[in-house]
Amino acid sequence: MHLRIISPSGAIDPVYIDQAAARLRSWGHEVSEGAHARGAWGRFAGTDEERLSDLVAALADPSVDAILCSRGGYGLQRILDQIPPIAKPVIGFSDITVLHQLSAISSQQSVHAVMCKHIATLPEDSEPLMALRRALNGEPLSYSVAPHPLNRLGEANAPVFGGNLSVLYGLQGTPYSLQQSAISSQQSAISSQAPILLIEDIAERHYHIDRMMRNLKMSGVLAQIGGLIVGQFTDCEDDPAMNCTVYETIKEAVAEYDYPVLFNAPFGHVEHNLPIWFGKEAHLSVTAEGSVLRI
Repeated sequence: MHLRIISPSGAIDPVYIDQAAARLRSWGHEVSEGAHARGAWGRFAGTDEERLSDLVAALADPSVDAILCSRGGYGLQRILDQIPPIAKPVIGFSDITVLHQLSAISSQQSVHAVMCKHIATLPEDSEPLMALRRALNGEPLSYSVAPHPLNRLGEANAPVFGGNLSVLYGLQGTPYSLQQSAISSQQSAISSQAPILLIEDIAERHYHIDRMMRNLKMSGVLAQIGGLIVGQFTDCEDDPAMNCTVYETIKEAVAEYDYPVLFNAPFGHVEHNLPIWFGKEAHLSVTAEGSVLRI
């Protein structure tokens, strides 16, 4: 597989690009990088025009099989309306949620997974890297998750979509909203079932999370899905004035629905961030003994 590394959002230490590329090549992949992957323009990896040009070039190059984003940060929303349709897998998370949304709307599969820093620094035998290696080789993924007291039991068979909650919230009311990707998912040839939404976040205030979840409820998103996977809410401290925990706030937002809900899933801004295919048929089973996600 030919992987093109680009930096469409924040600037990255080039050492991580070098080390990640070396590891990926040791797995048997061809690796190239965008002209501005090592760039820096303030907090961004180059100007808007430079970052966009690397993304457009990677999408247009027929030799590139998949696009690995070097890191997240912020920047994609500034160029979102100029990005052509996504027609090959994009790998990343955090701000890369923007590209996952574009992919979902185009019925293109993508991979929510670690990026260059973790590919470079995690142990070779760590589960995120071993699973990423399987994903890149086209092998199935299967994860077991321990029981959580807030889980709602049930099963769902449908593609997964979503990503970083704050980024998704910022796309509400635009042509790239969760409503649009949910509709595209159900209209795809893969599945007619309501899709499974994955959410995670980092360093958000408890009441901000409540605000975002209320938005997803009032806008109808939470009624359009067939399952919810709640990943890691890293450095999102519980606010005693909210009279509940962050996870309980999320549970309250989906209380009136009957689809399965999985809490504390291994996806998000943590080292143990496992890869998950968006847009592929997935099986989610949430039981009192534990949960299983197969893709």
